[in-house]
Amino acid sequence: MLYLFENFAFDTGRRELRRGAAVIPMAPQVFDLLEYLIRNRDRVVSKDDLIAAVWNGRIVSDAALTTRLNAARGTVSDSGEEQRLIKTLPRKGFRFVGVVREESPADDLVSDANARQPVSSLALPDKPSVAVLPFSNLSSDPEQDYFADGMAEDIITALSRFKELFVIARHSSFTYKGQAVDVKQVGRELGVRYVLEGSVRKISDRVRITGQLADTSSGVHLWSGRFDGGLGDIFELQDRVTESVVGAIAPAVESAEIERAKRNPTDSLDAYTVYLRGMSSFYQFIYQVIGQQPYQEALRLFIHATELDPDFAAAYGRAASCYAYGKGVGWIPEVADEVAEVTRLTKRAIELGKDDAIALAASGWALAAIVHDLDQGIALIDRALALNPNFAEAWHAGGWIKDWLGEPSSAIDYFAHAIRLNPLDPRLMGMRNGIAYAHFLLGRYDEAASWAAMALRDSPDFPAALRVAAASNAMLGCLDRANAAVARLLHLRPGLRLSNIRDMVPQRHLEDLERYKDALRRAGLPE
Repeated sequence: MLYLFENFAFDTGRRELRRGAAVIPMAPQVFDLLEYLIRNRDRVVSKDDLIAAVWNGRIVSDAALTTRLNAARGTVSDSGEEQRLIKTLPRKGFRFVGVVREESPADDLVSDANARQPVSSLALPDKPSVAVLPFSNLSSDPEQDYFADGMAEDIITALSRFKELFVIARHSSFTYKGQAVDVKQVGRELGVRYVLEGSVRKISDRVRITGQLADTSSGVHLWSGRFDGGLGDIFELQDRVTESVVGAIAPAVESAEIERAKRNPTDSLDAYTVYLRGMSSFYQFIYQVIGQQPYQEALRLFIHATELDPDFAAAYGRAASCYAYGKGVGWIPEVADEVAEVTRLTKRAIELGKDDAIALAASGWALAAIVHDLDQGIALIDRALALNPNFAEAWHAGGWIKDWLGEPSSAIDYFAHAIRLNPLDPRLMGMRNGIAYAHFLLGRYDEAASWAAMALRDSPDFPAALRVAAASNAMLGCLDRANAAVARLLHLRPGLRLSNIRDMVPQRHLEDLERYKDALRRAGLPE
């Protein structure tokens, strides 16, 4: 159900509260409380009603209930003094008194092979917004899928550089791959005004790119085009598609911005082809975690791309980021010194890619996660976001670095922005866990436990979320839950000890790290 009040949209299906285009982070328990109040707004609900509905009848102190009510008020810009939306009736209970309009998401159901869950509308941003769907591979060779995917991703990257546009991240738009889509529905699900569809046909040394841009409010095609050329002209063809899309949806964009968006990643077609193959393997391992083979293959291909073109900045950055992502799942390659290797790769990426958001963001993430250089890591992330404010992956990485820097409130903002740009990202559990850890650092252990539980519902064997769940439940005194999380964690990572936590959590402030370790100690993690 979608509840609309004032300038808020409260979406029970997606479990989101939105104000305009922004998703407002909130703990699951606070969400449940607000939902109960809105759903029962025709009556006064008692304290016992709330405890039964939100806490399943557990004993809850008045202070804890007041904290949750204040948090719920805060998310909708209300307060205990104003009580504009949530009213307290002394000795009786509480009532949601705002004017609410209900919308059913029934017309948003999709039936397809992936059994997508029903979702309801996201509000449109306050600037032109676009999603680029995966391009169809019209070549006779199914192995060319990586090439078609690469064309669409490069066009997403080019469009993302325009600060005047709001561009959905690749991983959300690619959830529609292989499906017959209704552009109106895509517009509602992703919260965009425009959708670009296309196809790629690659035969021998010739390539054809076609594109169609549709307005999601009406379904009307605003522009369509066909671009033919040799493989050596591939970047020029991509630029022509990008110019056509920008010209159709944002005529006010300056021509200088269009010229700045024309940045060929490499002059070597062979290096580019190898890089695209590397990206295909890269996405397999970071989104599916199906074994080490795609991970090793992605790293090998990125390194090979740098050998074919020693000036390929993004390839160096992506190779470095493989180490960071691999470390997160326990797969560090067998090299003599991964810190030295990441330092080498990122140094080249930064030297060559001063204006390359991918090279900078990937390097920043790797330097923070592997080298533990948090200051340079966040500086590179923010430089990348200045170049490409639509880069969801950089917002996600930046959220973790902000957590490690001891800036949890900023971390929550970074994660919330990443979620809005990438609402269907398969790695939502990582963003939710980042928010959970931020709440732990802020001392909000109930919120931390709730967000970690949400992350674990997405991925029950997610080690980082198990750590936060164990620590936050231990601080709440819920030792049964904390012990269970540690038991599962040790089953997945038998070698995990308190002594090696810092290698995974490079916290700037030692007092934050010690509090985290103490919580895990209470939860039963061995020294």
